[in-house]
Amino acid sequence: MEGRVQVFGELQEFLRVEGADLPVVLFNGPVCTTAGLYRVTDIDVAEARQLIQTHGYMSAVGHHASAEVLSSILQVDVPMNRIEYRQKIGQKAIALKLNVRPPEGRILTAAEMFQIGFGLQLLERLD
Repeated sequence: MEGRVQVFGELQEFLRVEGADLPVVLFNGPVCTTAGLYRVTDIDVAEARQLIQTHGYMSAVGHHASAEVLSSILQVDVPMNRIEYRQKIGQKAIALKLNVRPPEGRILTAAEMFQIGFGLQLLERLD
């Protein structure tokens, strides 16, 4: 079993180096989906659009208004998709990050999100 795990790890590294592509995952907020080493940086809308155009994307956005906002700014259809997702090693994710934390229990509309402001963050799972 240990030998298989090592081979799988080497194969995974080979595929990543050789350009095997994982889709960019879209989240309604920055989240580490599993234990690992992550790099989080701010990203502008143009860079985010380029990433999803290059790599494709999948939605793990669990709130309707966040899906609306991401659809609007990224200019793609981002469906609400409330799933448990584990980001894979080497995979990029784009997360919506509100400028302020809403009060407990408050669910914002897309219009309210645009009003209070937000940015995008790139989450990269390194290990």
